[in-house]
Amino acid sequence: MASALCRTASRLRPVQLCRRIRVSSDLLSTSSPPSPASISDALRHGDFSLRRSFLTLNCGIERSKMDQRRLMSTSASDTTTSKSDSGKSESKSSDKNEKSEGSESSDGGSNQRNDRGSGKDVRGAPVSWMSFFLLFATGAGLVYYYNGEKKRHIEDINTKSIAVKEGPSAGKAAIGGPFSLIRDDGKRVTEKDLMGKWTILYFGFTHCPDICPDELIKLAAAIDKIKEKSGVDVVPVFISVDPERDTVQQVHEYVKEFHAKLIGLTGSPEEIKSVARSYRVYYMKTEEEDSDYLVDHSIVMYLMSPEMNFVKFYGKNHDVDSLTEGVVKEIGQYRK
Repeated sequence: MASALCRTASRLRPVQLCRRIRVSSDLLSTSSPPSPASISDALRHGDFSLRRSFLTLNCGIERSKMDQRRLMSTSASDTTTSKSDSGKSESKSSDKNEKSEGSESSDGGSNQRNDRGSGKDVRGAPVSWMSFFLLFATGAGLVYYYNGEKKRHIEDINTKSIAVKEGPSAGKAAIGGPFSLIRDDGKRVTEKDLMGKWTILYFGFTHCPDICPDELIKLAAAIDKIKEKSGVDVVPVFISVDPERDTVQQVHEYVKEFHAKLIGLTGSPEEIKSVARSYRVYYMKTEEEDSDYLVDHSIVMYLMSPEMNFVKFYGKNHDVDSLTEGVVKEIGQYRK
């Protein structure tokens, strides 16, 4: 604000000086200069009016000269001031250019930092492509070595298990024994009536919804295949573990649905309990709803020799072919 007022005052001064110079020039042009004769006469007679006018004219001339000098000095100062202002503006513009260049350089530095952060390959970085490749190759090698060792270990276990031969039995299994039951034709039979032939025993019940029918179908098919491959007649026998519902007639109708040679046996609850204990068979009633219930029992087939001695058992995991092969193999070893 103060600088603006000073500039306004400096601009008004030349205008005032110009007005003074213009007035002085008007005085000079209007008043005619006195002649030398009039001046000498005035001096003799003591007339000082002319002297006053002369002095006034002389003072006006001197003042006009001074005003001209002031005008010239004021214009010169204005010139220097304008030059200084232009210099300041130039310096400001140069400062702005320097700041813009500095911002560009800072932008460049930030771009370089961004490039480094974005994962570009920068010389001197702690993780390079070569180190990453070496790390990957090392990991792949360790995985390959581990898989190879694992396969070799499994092969060694399989080889050792195959090399182990079955040794002689230390004794006979405590499976089997004497029993007395009723056959599906109404006759009472014992284990002695089954001697002289190979026998396969299966324990179940006629109201079984799915497992017993599947196992008896498998047994019937295996009996025929065993006859074809070995020429031996194997007697299939079904023993009921549900004596309360499986009557002689019920058992007879049930077994004839699977195979003509299938023999059905039943008896009293005490007789069934005794034979199940002798052959290590588990059975138990489930929750009852009136007269409808299921019986949970062991799903096992027992291969008995012609002397009614236990030879081997076959679980539910055996199909017709594996059951056939197993029985034929046992028969062949028995003959030797």
